[in-house]
Amino acid sequence: MKISKSFKTYIHIIFVFLFSKNVFADNDFSKNIVIYEKPKVIKELKFKDLNLQNVDLTNKQGNIMILNFWATWCAPCRREMPSLENLTHKYPEIKVYAINMEKPNKLKAQDFFKFIGVLSLDIYFDPELKLVKQFKMRGLPTSILIDKNGKEFGRVVGEIDFMDKNFIEILKKYI
Repeated sequence: MKISKSFKTYIHIIFVFLFSKNVFADNDFSKNIVIYEKPKVIKELKFKDLNLQNVDLTNKQGNIMILNFWATWCAPCRREMPSLENLTHKYPEIKVYAINMEKPNKLKAQDFFKFIGVLSLDIYFDPELKLVKQFKMRGLPTSILIDKNGKEFGRVVGEIDFMDKNFIEILKKYI
């Protein structure tokens, strides 16, 4: 099968376009942040811990919480996770729940955290993907932002730097 010269040219043009789009991409991840005018009620907030024991935060109040949904195969998750850990060190009053979206595999999840240098975040699972359906998630990473009253006040769709000063300013309004 012979490939035409023009087809090869088109492929090269498309490749150069996609490559340059990645290289010169805007690093302003604040476009990934959505803050609601009126916080949304969360009817149920249940998932599993590392040992597959139930965690129920349905009526938990008092702290800002971030539910961060991730997977070991997700490159943006890998890049943002260290900044999420740094956020917990700088602001211990913000409770972070890093929820793995894959079939529960304790060793694989722990190895992933070790590989990316994340040592202090706890690992959680949503084995039945109930939270994915509940929050109508469309991709990873996604972080659900929950206020002190247990309501979703916003979300982050895609990768961000959790230590970004603009993101910190948003969180400070709710602390």
